[in-house]
Amino acid sequence: MSQAEPPVLVQREGPVVHVTLNRPARRNAIGGGMGEALDELLDELRGHATARIVVLRGAGGHFCAGLDLTEVVAGTPEERLAAMQLRNRRLGARYAEISALPQVVIAAVEGAAHAGGLGFLCSADIAFATADARFAAPEARRGLVPAQILPWLARRMGRPNAARMVLEGGVITAEEAVRRGLVHEVAPDRAGLDALVAASIAQLLEGAPGALAETKKLLAALGPLSPEGYAEAGAQAFGRTAAGPEAAEGIAAFREKRKPSWALG
Repeated sequence: MSQAEPPVLVQREGPVVHVTLNRPARRNAIGGGMGEALDELLDELRGHATARIVVLRGAGGHFCAGLDLTEVVAGTPEERLAAMQLRNRRLGARYAEISALPQVVIAAVEGAAHAGGLGFLCSADIAFATADARFAAPEARRGLVPAQILPWLARRMGRPNAARMVLEGGVITAEEAVRRGLVHEVAPDRAGLDALVAASIAQLLEGAPGALAETKKLLAALGPLSPEGYAEAGAQAFGRTAAGPEAAEGIAAFREKRKPSWALG
């Protein structure tokens, strides 16, 4: 990807909007203006009169590897803490805005769907994956907390499965993701994934757009995603851990491809 390419690509095909996270060199990690580009797109989609379906993918064979941990926040410790809290707070709001879109959102997952990428996956209404897709919530292994993705994982997978995923932090396969309720169906390859998406689009277009939008509102009305105040508490917790010594060691270990100092064995 050249520097001139935008971090989010948008292609419209009639009532379907194809959205591609476009930082393939970073496995589409959230950074480099991606969040801001998504915010602009979400503002547009909320008032879009003809768009009925949004398909979310990642470029280069990966979905999204979460927040870009290589981006360094400058300033004093207090300024860095505030910036990290703001970044995490905005990430949680972004997931809520994806979920609240009047359009039906389909996540089409290849490769890595890790950490913050799981929030995109779980805030979508329907999720498909290729057989080689891999899923992980490794924040605790980096000295961080899965602040904003945890409620979405719990809603999609159920609390016991979400707890296991965020506490163990290991990678699970696409087959296991189906068993745990993280994705709806798995295809053998990209062609099969495209076929699943196309079949779902065909069925969704049989539904009246207003009725589908109202149905999404009813699904949301079944219960809140998390208790009042959780998102802010999550942002505060993320900021504290991200500014602490465990995150410094965990992120360094991740970059250096070694185990952090607290890992045993």
